[in-house]
Amino acid sequence: MDAATDVLVGIANLLWSAPMAYVVLGLGVILTVAMKGVQFRRMPDMLRQLREDNHAAGGLSSYQALVMALASRVGVGSIAGVATAIGAGGPGALLWMAVTGLVGCTVGYAEATLSQTFKRRVEDKDRRDANEDIGGMPYYIRYGLNLPKVGALVALLGLVGYGFLFPGFQVSTIAASSNRAFGVPAVVPALLITAMIAAVIFGGTHRIVKVTQVLVPFLAVGYLLLAIGVIAVNIQAVPEAISLIVRSAFGQEPMLAGMAGAAIAWGVRRAVFASSNGLGEATFAAAAARTSHPGKQGLVQTFSIYIDVLLICMATGLMMVVSGAYNVTDASGTVRIDNLGDVPVGPNWVQASIDTLAAGWGAGFVAVAVLLFGFACLLAYFYVASSNLLYLLDGKTSLGWSRVLKFGTLAIVFIGGIVPTEMIWAIGDIGLGLITWVNLACLALLSPLVYKIYRDYERQRRAGLDPVFDPQALGIKRADFWERTPVTTADETVRSARD
Repeated sequence: MDAATDVLVGIANLLWSAPMAYVVLGLGVILTVAMKGVQFRRMPDMLRQLREDNHAAGGLSSYQALVMALASRVGVGSIAGVATAIGAGGPGALLWMAVTGLVGCTVGYAEATLSQTFKRRVEDKDRRDANEDIGGMPYYIRYGLNLPKVGALVALLGLVGYGFLFPGFQVSTIAASSNRAFGVPAVVPALLITAMIAAVIFGGTHRIVKVTQVLVPFLAVGYLLLAIGVIAVNIQAVPEAISLIVRSAFGQEPMLAGMAGAAIAWGVRRAVFASSNGLGEATFAAAAARTSHPGKQGLVQTFSIYIDVLLICMATGLMMVVSGAYNVTDASGTVRIDNLGDVPVGPNWVQASIDTLAAGWGAGFVAVAVLLFGFACLLAYFYVASSNLLYLLDGKTSLGWSRVLKFGTLAIVFIGGIVPTEMIWAIGDIGLGLITWVNLACLALLSPLVYKIYRDYERQRRAGLDPVFDPQALGIKRADFWERTPVTTADETVRSARD
């Protein structure tokens, strides 16, 4: 069993090695250049779209879709992952995380734009009751590239992974954090989180959206306020901390000499993995939004990456650097900076930084934050799994398969909190790695189509119009939703409401 686990872990590490992050970054650079920095130029459009409410026309609003996407992006990785980047790459990794977030977010733009373009109406009662549309990775692979078998494989991997494997990752971290903070046995948080998930998923998609719509903004704002508090009590260290980040990013810090390459590598990797950029997780939420043009939702999803990488991850990193709550160890195992001794990398470093604000509160706060962030992430995972199931069922209702998914998710949520299952985690990593590589290849093949849709959006905006998507005019085939559903712009929705 140990030998088999080692083999699986080796395969997972190979799939998740540095090349994946650089492929995402490279694709982001290409799209950024091709679209003339759309993520910078169209920032006002991002904010305008979030204020618009097309919910009356059906589907989710762009804001609701943004929050659903953030539920999967803003999780344990935004805490533990940032600590890992600093520990292995030095404080300079934060600068390269920010750069990667700014440039690589166009991959998220492409994912959301394609998800909107090839979304479908569904016959499933739960989604119809929630007045949602459905789309995502399998849909743009099937209808955009005309590869139905590949789309089905991705959907099957997504169903098994997000429904029966990945939830265990989150709950395992929740249980470990609760044990460190409060000394409670793992079964207690396992039971608690299982009950919380059950209370939501048996209420249908509508309840999932409602809970995340309230929970995610509350968590994000609360976490940012805490970070501001930690930075404020260490305000005198801020100038030196910023200087250290910049110096170490470019190899100019004597204590971290020769680690500029590590700073770049870890900054890029953590930005990509923490934001789920290129992994396809947020594509299902993006497709559920009702808007008049795919490019609009592309911009909204780009903004969600800003929130995750440039706000949450940067806040986490700055807390640790200004408070000195971090160590740095190079690739050879030599400790370059030793501020915390034997304190293991991860949430423990965030706990130490919070203790500078309120001594003794760090462990408890991080445990609660990990619980709530993990809970929101688990809801997003179930949403992704159910969307993949609907793809495999061709959009139709199946109470039997729906129950299998719900009870299977609850089972792995409970088991993940109490049982160390390295082999299952390795299998899950392999599945997600395969999904990501297939998704990246398909995004590269579909990038000319993304560019065509982007140009259509730009043309209408330059003409002073509220963009409306017409796939037939652009020669885009199999975009059935847009051909069969009347498109309503935000202005028309407001006029209709007044009438």
